[in-house]
Amino acid sequence: MNQNDKTTTTPSSSFFSMGLSTYEVPLTLFSTNRSKLCSHSSSLPPNSLIYIKGGTSTTRNDTDHEPIFHQESYFHYLFGVKEPDCAGLIEAHTGKTTLLVPNYPKEYEWWMGRIKTKEEWKRLYQVDDVRYMEDMEDVLLEIMNVKAGEVNNEEDKEEEEDKKEKDETNNITVLLLSGPNSDSGNVYSPPTETFTPFLSSHTTKHSSSLSKIIIDTTTLHPILSECRVLKSPHERSLLRHVTELTSLSHVYTMKHIKPSMMEYQGESLFRHYAYFTGGARHVGYTPICGCGPNASVLHYGHAAAPNDVQIQDGDMCLFDMGVEYYGYGSDVTCSFPANGVFTMQQRVIYEGVLNAQRVVYDMCGDGTSWVDCHQAAEGEILKALITAGIVLLPDDQTVEELVEMRLGAVFMPHGLGHFIGIDTHDVGGYLPGHPERIAKAGLKSLRTARVLRAGMTITVEPGCYFIPSLIEEATSPSSPFCQYLNKDVLKEYVSFGGARLEDVVEITQDGCINYTICPRTIKEVEHVMRGGKWPPLCDEMPELKRVNLLTYSPLVMNPPSI
Repeated sequence: MNQNDKTTTTPSSSFFSMGLSTYEVPLTLFSTNRSKLCSHSSSLPPNSLIYIKGGTSTTRNDTDHEPIFHQESYFHYLFGVKEPDCAGLIEAHTGKTTLLVPNYPKEYEWWMGRIKTKEEWKRLYQVDDVRYMEDMEDVLLEIMNVKAGEVNNEEDKEEEEDKKEKDETNNITVLLLSGPNSDSGNVYSPPTETFTPFLSSHTTKHSSSLSKIIIDTTTLHPILSECRVLKSPHERSLLRHVTELTSLSHVYTMKHIKPSMMEYQGESLFRHYAYFTGGARHVGYTPICGCGPNASVLHYGHAAAPNDVQIQDGDMCLFDMGVEYYGYGSDVTCSFPANGVFTMQQRVIYEGVLNAQRVVYDMCGDGTSWVDCHQAAEGEILKALITAGIVLLPDDQTVEELVEMRLGAVFMPHGLGHFIGIDTHDVGGYLPGHPERIAKAGLKSLRTARVLRAGMTITVEPGCYFIPSLIEEATSPSSPFCQYLNKDVLKEYVSFGGARLEDVVEITQDGCINYTICPRTIKEVEHVMRGGKWPPLCDEMPELKRVNLLTYSPLVMNPPSI
């Protein structure tokens, strides 16, 4: 085994880590996920064989440059394999697992390091068997032979009229993933081409006692996606770790950011702490470091706006960044004044967003509607805007009525949060049998409309933004919102940008656990910006449910002072 591989190979204690004191991910996390999928075998066709294809190695455009590989999410969920060009077979009714790996040429070792044997692959990823990808047809035929033998032994004396039923019992149903991602709109295309040669050749190459393979592209996707919605204890522990590491990376960034620095230097500080301290090579998504007006751009930081503006004294900074570790990521947003002290304008908006989090945490728990949580958060933000004099509330109307008419979507056009796990916007938001997307402003941006269940991990990220195009539309004479907005006061907030607070929480039977341990109150933020100690000695706001805030042990490997 490669001496640089920090994955142990003892079957009873195999784990992944980056060495030193970095987090150890038990590889039983993935066997547990496989068992969870197989527990649905009663909902699957008889003799179901699950085939999952991993991600493939690619090059950048027409060059030979190889980007750092990132595993396909469903495959990672079931196998935890780091390498590209692999696949997996799971016999659903027995749980037997076969990992299919590339048969590398000897030249591979020159460029990429020592080639693992099949036995090493087997020990490393804790599977029942390992075969080369090129042996796929033989593996399938072996499975069919075993099944045919089982049926023949049981029915040696069957009558002629029962042969048709026997043949159907022999059939192997291969379950392939195929289905839409409700966040991207992209469709996972099933790898049916993998089975085309086999389907056309097996009847002539092998015994006629073998019945046919049936390809099923409809059953697996909703079941496997639902498995990913409710996290196992191993998954929740890993997500808590990456969120705590993310939190401390944000704190490190806040302590060192200053006016006149560039936005990208904030991104650099975050990445440095996460990698140096926690071994996190990757972030889960493109870091957003918007300051001043850029804080109103929801997905700022993209290729055309690469966090490349200089931070000004008086700017509100909105930093949305999350660590990824062994395929699981976090997503945390902090908003703070660049100079470390809140102005009155910043204070009222920030406290409105913080109050929105508090209200949601008070509501959260098994059985709570996520749509209700979103609308409650909007109500708190509207209250702050009323306090600021931006929103006008007539004497004969209530804040709840403003929420119902969707005025809140002018200032928070995105949804309250999203499932989180292997993907930042994790799957399962709109699966069959659950509430459909609501076609109303703001609510249509919700990444799920589901009822919360214990075991879900989800972000809570209310925000308040002053987006020029939305403000212009809402204040036009033809807008139904025009009468509720004070244009003169709004003008004072044109350069404000926005504020968002985002935490990662676990839903429990009677509430929620907040994995995030960032400074959140104004006093906490200003304390950290002055270089104060964090984590703190006391919890100023227990209602934020930051259960590990006071018991968390800071990581030992602090980066060198800058």
